[in-house]
Amino acid sequence: MAVETRRTFCRFCHANCAMLADVEDGKVIAVRGDPDDPVYGGYTCLKGRELPDSHNAPHRLVRSLVRRDGDFIETAMDAALTHVADELRRIIVKHGPHSVAVFIGSGGYQNSAAWAASYSLAQAIGTRNFYTSVTLDQPAKVFTTQRYGKWMGGSNTFEEADVAFLIGNNPMVSHYSPPGGVPPFSPSRRIRDRQKAGLKLIVADPRESDVGALADIYLPVKPGEDPALLAGMLNVIFAEGLYDRNFVAAHVDGVAELEKAVAPFTPELAAARAGVEPDALRAAARMFAGAERGCAVTGTGPEMAGNGTLTEYLVTCLNVLCARFKQEGEKTAIPGVFTAQAPRRAQVAPPVPMFGAEGMARSRFRGLGQLGFEMPCNVLADEILTPGEGQVRALISVGGNPEVGFPNQLKMRRALDDLELFVQVDPWMSASAKRADVVLAPKQCLEREDITNLSEWWHERPYARYVEAVAAAPGDVLDEYEMIWHIAKHLGLQLQLAGGPLPMDACPDKQTFLDLMTAGCLVPPSQVRRDTHEGEAVIYDDLHPVVEPADPSESYGFDLAAGAMPEQLERYGRDEARGAGFDYRLISRRSKTRFNSIGHPLAKLRAKTTTNPAYIHPADLADLGIADGSIVEITSAHATIHGVAKASDKVRRGLVSMAHAYGDSEAGKHNVRELGGSTNRLTSDEVDFDPITGQALQSAIPVRIAAA
Repeated sequence: MAVETRRTFCRFCHANCAMLADVEDGKVIAVRGDPDDPVYGGYTCLKGRELPDSHNAPHRLVRSLVRRDGDFIETAMDAALTHVADELRRIIVKHGPHSVAVFIGSGGYQNSAAWAASYSLAQAIGTRNFYTSVTLDQPAKVFTTQRYGKWMGGSNTFEEADVAFLIGNNPMVSHYSPPGGVPPFSPSRRIRDRQKAGLKLIVADPRESDVGALADIYLPVKPGEDPALLAGMLNVIFAEGLYDRNFVAAHVDGVAELEKAVAPFTPELAAARAGVEPDALRAAARMFAGAERGCAVTGTGPEMAGNGTLTEYLVTCLNVLCARFKQEGEKTAIPGVFTAQAPRRAQVAPPVPMFGAEGMARSRFRGLGQLGFEMPCNVLADEILTPGEGQVRALISVGGNPEVGFPNQLKMRRALDDLELFVQVDPWMSASAKRADVVLAPKQCLEREDITNLSEWWHERPYARYVEAVAAAPGDVLDEYEMIWHIAKHLGLQLQLAGGPLPMDACPDKQTFLDLMTAGCLVPPSQVRRDTHEGEAVIYDDLHPVVEPADPSESYGFDLAAGAMPEQLERYGRDEARGAGFDYRLISRRSKTRFNSIGHPLAKLRAKTTTNPAYIHPADLADLGIADGSIVEITSAHATIHGVAKASDKVRRGLVSMAHAYGDSEAGKHNVRELGGSTNRLTSDEVDFDPITGQALQSAIPVRIAAA
């Protein structure tokens, strides 16, 4: 049969790169970037280019598994879903609706319908226990945006920026940056092109990352000390009057309190604590504030380093004081074709209740509550293990890997084993799937329809894709939304989406689901599908929203003195000792060959990266008497893991840098070269957590290092 080439997009990660897929007899045999796409221009990363391996690997699950008498038995999908529904009904009748938890992880996020379907099921059951990977690595981004003020017109975009300030963000590897940062579409090329046009790049990172090597100013900040660096920069901006006085006067409260809080962080004191040169700190402050447009953004590292909410708050302060937002009459920052449209005005939006505010659900542990729609992941293990009203007895994990992704790994393993029902949606026998009672086998991305709703928060133009399935689904697999619909149907539940009730007499097609899911968006998915020609992207430039004048009847502003801020900065300034007896700090990093825990089963990616090396400065290795390439023990206050030492002069002295999401709970010295070590085993969900978001310390972890 002849090879057919079809246009599609990658769903290995959130970037959704445009692709050409070669298909023969219903089987994808090769993929490559689409050079004619107007945004991606042929770019893909090495992970995405392994989609054929992902779809065709012989060890991929193409039939569901149900555990019977301790052993997994291949089971028809319909029978497996009926079994799940029957068990859920039993558990809900016995323990109540809050006994069921739903978690959507990185894999689930790569299906355009999975989040909405998962949340709809949790709502229909009536459980407060809905979790996503957002609260594992970046809850403070959501919290600070809503707590301290959100500009309705959006932030400055990278395409128009004169300056970009990246704090612990390496988009060239992670393919991630918040709005205003570097879009993940060929990020290296975009940075270089913007630099040719005059962009100035500031990078703060404990190690000289790929993007740090391109910086005009590189600040090797100590891990966990980003607040000192940012407060010092704010000190300079206030002292030299570099902020936008007109914007601040019109839209910002709490400025006096912020100025008082940063006053002790003089450039010399702040630089000493942050581990940078005072002149470099001053230069960075002047470069950022002196530019006309641009944003400061963070990656996941600073949020996971113990002061995440404080760091995000100070980044918000930088952007607010320097007025890094779209103004009246300009095109909005991120149009969002599939996003429900709200007014785009030149003003601050009303505040949104967060984390256990009155009327919001609260956890039974550590005083933590909901972040918008979801509970913080760092209470889930305790919610499972602790008896009492509301104890979680059933968990549905949609594309997640709790054993590898959650803090306090061995505790999470105990929790998974303690469940009465653990359902894992997974195309692989991952570490978590091995612990499950039921493993449901999903379609993979090229076997299903999807839209680009999960990548559009980076698109600076109204770019949209609706792609068809280009490969035949093998075995007995379903799209995640279909699984959830069938479970709800068996339970007699009505699923609700933004556009109203989902038909429950027969499972709707995906277009129907997506249209209901995106109700109120700029262009419905069905219309994008009709507008699509031979799988090409559609750009609705004529529909790009424009920032409207402020509504005089609404008078909300940024409030930089709200809640626990800036008092938390003052407490931080008084308390810098942590981790006595542990002289090193372990910092997290991304791997070019993995997306969180996704990619480990793929042979070609494993051939490129078998483990997550422990990168250590050569001088530190010499002092420790450890040879490059040897196995080391890395010990925190909670546990010991193993790593393969790798010398790197791009890492500050006193640090060990390792990629997260490697190594299951069986990982140890004997298999570290094949599995890697789990950095999350070194952490605790009960101590060293952010008091506002509950996020556990997962970077800048105090450790000691020794030869194994």
